[in-house]
Amino acid sequence: MDIVRFENQYLLFLLLLILPMIGFYIFKIKGGKASVSISSVAGVKGLPKTMRYYFRHLPFCLRCIALALIIVALARPQGAEDNQTISTEGIDIIMALDVSTSMLARDLKPDRLTASKEVATRFILDRKSDRLGLVVFAGESFTQSPLTTDHASVINLLNHVGSGMIDDGTAIGSGLATGVNRLKDSPSKSKVLILLTDGVNNSGQVSPQTAAELAAASGVKVYTIGVGTEGIASFPATDAWGHPTYMDAKVEIDEEVLKEVAELTGGKYFRATDNQSLKDIYESINTLEKTKIDIESFILYKEYFARFLIFALSLLVIEILLRHLYLRQIP
Repeated sequence: MDIVRFENQYLLFLLLLILPMIGFYIFKIKGGKASVSISSVAGVKGLPKTMRYYFRHLPFCLRCIALALIIVALARPQGAEDNQTISTEGIDIIMALDVSTSMLARDLKPDRLTASKEVATRFILDRKSDRLGLVVFAGESFTQSPLTTDHASVINLLNHVGSGMIDDGTAIGSGLATGVNRLKDSPSKSKVLILLTDGVNNSGQVSPQTAAELAAASGVKVYTIGVGTEGIASFPATDAWGHPTYMDAKVEIDEEVLKEVAELTGGKYFRATDNQSLKDIYESINTLEKTKIDIESFILYKEYFARFLIFALSLLVIEILLRHLYLRQIP
């Protein structure tokens, strides 16, 4: 039991009341008179002293200790399970994920979107000291998770991401701008945005180049990832009867734009053509330079007053039993 503070510490001054109690008890013992008057003590003078003789002051000692424990309990002793601010290494990272219908293509297993979510989840788990956030985009974009150190929450929100949650399209500029807007006011010295897409910018009101300039002005480094095999891939489509199906089509990724965005912000462009290369890309990004941030931990105080009260009451019960049974005095 490690006590770090007393909530009502001023009540500890009541412990000084025990001193006059002890002084009065000593005065009473020394100035007291015999309870029974006898003519002579010659007949009992040589008798051995019993345990009652040695225990005669025990009830008073127990009462003093019990009173001290009650005062300590009233002062509310507390222990802290965590009481510090930790200086650690970390950066602020926003992941911008394309959720357009083409992300269901099966050139990555089981499809591009699922593979991207699985690798992103492992990336989040590896970045224990970082604040992470999530932006999703298709025909438009929105923030799925703001920057937070609650990685379990980010992963949970990532798991709920799916194709069809936004109007279809590929608004790379909008996804980039939304992520930059989340990072631009961050106090962190290192701000990184990881943008993953499998297409060409064809939606949104912000061009990728304009969003990249905004990122560079805000000190945000952008890493772009183009997802898709070289050549032909199986894409989701609808047949003549309106049933979902898959058809082979050419993979088109605007690599020049993605490279330009990365270069403008001091980042790097990657191409993921299969599951392993996508995993390797995230591992490369995982070696980013870190900077010190302060994570202020929560302080959870644990109350200990009940232990002191229970101990004090136990001593009072023992004191009463001793005084009225074992050490009972003649009235």
